[in-house]
Amino acid sequence: MASLVYRLAEKGLITPPEFVKSCTQYETVVGSMAYGVNKDESDEDVYGFCIPPKETVFPHLAGIVHGYDKQVQNFDQYQQHHIRFSETKEYDITIYGIVKYFRLCADGNPNMVDSLFTPANCVKTITQVGSMVRENRKLFLSKKCWHTFKGYAYSQMSKIRSGTNKNNPKRQAEIQKFGYDLKFAYHLIRLINEVEQILVEGDLDLQRNREQLKTVRKGEWKLDEVEEYFKNKEQELEKIYLSSEAVPDKVREGEIKQLLVNCLEHHFGSLDKVLVIEDKSVKALRDIRSIVDGVLK
Repeated sequence: MASLVYRLAEKGLITPPEFVKSCTQYETVVGSMAYGVNKDESDEDVYGFCIPPKETVFPHLAGIVHGYDKQVQNFDQYQQHHIRFSETKEYDITIYGIVKYFRLCADGNPNMVDSLFTPANCVKTITQVGSMVRENRKLFLSKKCWHTFKGYAYSQMSKIRSGTNKNNPKRQAEIQKFGYDLKFAYHLIRLINEVEQILVEGDLDLQRNREQLKTVRKGEWKLDEVEEYFKNKEQELEKIYLSSEAVPDKVREGEIKQLLVNCLEHHFGSLDKVLVIEDKSVKALRDIRSIVDGVLK
């Protein structure tokens, strides 16, 4: 089945670059639907990734001499909001280039990590390359997620305490009724729960706490209950972070890069003449040489 981006482009609703239209490998619904707390609303947030042309991924193939020639324009993402597909369906779409997508996931960006762990029924498009990434999604989990997820959670708390949401009358009305922004609060609770799963289990089920999150969205929690929950969880997880063996301390850069190369080779064919992968023995010898040189100095 053609990707959502392709279908929207064919209808003339969006005008993405041709390779986004034809080479999108993965699309999934994120947000409230993925968390199992969506209401009967028409809009869907869709994240995914595509594979740009080979010359975009590897600029030297275009004959570029670094520092002399004008560089080939990089591709990070294509984004379009409020795409009206029908009377009852509206989309917000973000399609990343595969390299940017891998980088964001490896960096522990909560939104991107979530997009890898969405329920199967949220996946709208998946090719063999997309399946390769989904099947290896745990590679992107590390203790770095504790810092990024906690950082995003603090951002939600800051927004709650600011007490205003001037750009959204509906949410401003909720603030007046309940005393705080319910959406920010539910994201705060969600983020701290998700990173707990990562640190304890090395895995992520986005819908595990959906019933709890629904009560937050309904305004059944007082603000001090939200703040106390977060405070207690943060203290508990600081200890778990130090002792956790469910995920590695550092990002598995080598394994993630190899997965990226495998995906690109599946799409482009052999990269032997394009990309030099350093042999482990060569790297070891270079490291030894660096140590010896350091001692001699």
